[in-house]
Amino acid sequence: MSKKYQKELETAKEAAKKASEIIHQYSSSRSFSVELKGKNDLVTEADVASEKEIIRIIKNEFPEDDFLAEESNTKTKLPDGRVWIIDPIDGTTNFAHGFPIYCISIALWVDGVPKVGLVKEVAKGELFCAIEGEGAFLDGKEIKISDQTDPSRSLIGTGFPYTAFEHVDDYLNLLKSLMKNTHGLRRPGAASYDLCCVAAGRFDGFFEYGLSPWDVAAGALIIQEAGGLVTDWNSGEDWLFGQSIISGNPEIVQFLQTQINQYFK
Repeated sequence: MSKKYQKELETAKEAAKKASEIIHQYSSSRSFSVELKGKNDLVTEADVASEKEIIRIIKNEFPEDDFLAEESNTKTKLPDGRVWIIDPIDGTTNFAHGFPIYCISIALWVDGVPKVGLVKEVAKGELFCAIEGEGAFLDGKEIKISDQTDPSRSLIGTGFPYTAFEHVDDYLNLLKSLMKNTHGLRRPGAASYDLCCVAAGRFDGFFEYGLSPWDVAAGALIIQEAGGLVTDWNSGEDWLFGQSIISGNPEIVQFLQTQINQYFK
């Protein structure tokens, strides 16, 4: 692996390690406050503590860099220059209920381009990471996307709407169609983890809407470095702030896009 952005990746790994320790402490004690930022949109003490620790560690190494982080974000677009995009706990609802899929997601974007991506599934300890142009890795071993091109034999990941319900009937119709035309659907409850499952070939594809930049900024790069495609629901590139995403190999992405187009205009 080249040395370019290696320091940034190592710093992200250290930040994720320390934040994981904090999250584990809260998880073990099962003693933390849970608040609502909006309908079904939870934040816990662990989210806030994890984010502060991640930012502290990164700022110590890169004091001039900017941040776009879930619990302290005030930005509505990506700033120029070097920006760290952070989700301190992706899957907060899972975490709050003791369900063991929740992740730390850390990405570095430079002038609108993803350069470093890291996702750590805290409960199991799996570490997914990528540097632009250097491949994607799970616990140090290179990973590749699935080569399954037959939708009827594919396993598809998704997320359920939990704050925006205006399209829920269309979504249910889409799910019904996919249930009939694939091997099955899975909903772990953390988009960053779902994207990494595509990168590792566990899922053949993934789609969701209602997402935020910190949900996808790291996982999307990991997919791309694993040989996969990432688009929005209009076959475009507005997936960071556009709130919708499709990923997989070209054939599965096209299948999902066609399915989505039947129910979302």
